[in-house]
Amino acid sequence: MRTISSTACALILLVFSRVPSPAAQTQQPAQSKQSSEIPVTDAESGPCSIELTVTTTDGKPVYAARIDYNAAYGFMGTHKLDMSVYTNADGKAKFAGIPTKVKKPPIEFHAVKADLVGMATMDPAAECQTRHDIMMDKKK
Repeated sequence: MRTISSTACALILLVFSRVPSPAAQTQQPAQSKQSSEIPVTDAESGPCSIELTVTTTDGKPVYAARIDYNAAYGFMGTHKLDMSVYTNADGKAKFAGIPTKVKKPPIEFHAVKADLVGMATMDPAAECQTRHDIMMDKKK
């Protein structure tokens, strides 16, 4: 019978602890969060960030709207980011750690909740730390 040395076990654990899980990149809505706490998803891939405020056409904040974005960056766009975050009771959410240079700017942020959709864009090279609004409307 073959046994694995403790050094090999430690190396295996170290490798798997560094692999980001897809669940770690998505923040689910939580009922117990205070409305002033802004949910943040951090890509840890760059210095840029965007704070988004999601509202309906009549200006009311949208709670638990899912905002998705995906971007390619690095040499020939070989690195990919696919991230999501849910808004708080004030309709706010934030993406941090966005790289300055992306393959095809601007990055699109798509908000979805039930039959409502909305979108905002950001060019990290032109606006590294920014805030944008997303107005959600019925799907067409």
